[in-house]
Amino acid sequence: MRFEPTPSERSSRDQVLANVCSAIRAGVTILLPRPSRLNEEPSETALQRVGIEPNDFGATVGDYRYQFEGEEDLLHLIVVRTDARPLAPEAGQAIAGWVLDGVPPGMVWIKPGHVTQHFYVGHEDLLRACS
Repeated sequence: MRFEPTPSERSSRDQVLANVCSAIRAGVTILLPRPSRLNEEPSETALQRVGIEPNDFGATVGDYRYQFEGEEDLLHLIVVRTDARPLAPEAGQAIAGWVLDGVPPGMVWIKPGHVTQHFYVGHEDLLRACS
């Protein structure tokens, strides 16, 4: 998959990563945003809609949306299409690779899905990329 992020999308990604790294350094858990609409959706589509409203830990690039969530020592990155159509693992990996620029691909674990793609990376691995 080939895509060309705009300067604005690059700037948004850089800000999201700065926010994530700042939260990790401060010991703040990154929670998924809880928009009111999320609770109205069936559970199988909830992750497709998470991060749909602007927040400090997610953004869009082209036809895709990405959202970070923190866990104890891992970061969870969710990638979805903005039109909620199926997302191939390879397309999700391309977006995750761009978002996680600087993190060695071997340090990112993928949990493929049909519509959402999920990636996990250790806090320390992302912090090295943020430096």
